Amino acid sequence: EALDQTLDQNPGSDLALVDITGFDPSIWSRCARLHDANTPLLVISPRQSAAIQQESALHGAHGLLVKPLVMRELSTLIRRLLDKPQGFDDEHDSLASGRQA
Repeated sequence: EALDQTLDQNPGSDLALVDITGFDPSIWSRCARLHDANTPLLVISPRQSAAIQQESALHGAHGLLVKPLVMRELSTLIRRLLDKPQGFDDEHDSLASGRQA
């Protein structure tokens, strides 16, 4: 799959935005790979769901954004994550508010 090739070819990415729309449950193992590589990860979902929020956090996501995205919110989260040192965890930075994990 193209996503697996991208993960293999770019092991040191600065940030990953993963839209889970249309993916099967194997997407979570890819999120875990990103987390294991110390890549900050934001999950984008088509709906608010406690199950999706839990899976996102369990597999290393630093935030969960629900569509439609608010660009100012997305920009703020990206800047915040890119300013963090590699290897941070702060319980996945806990970007918790109603629309984030």
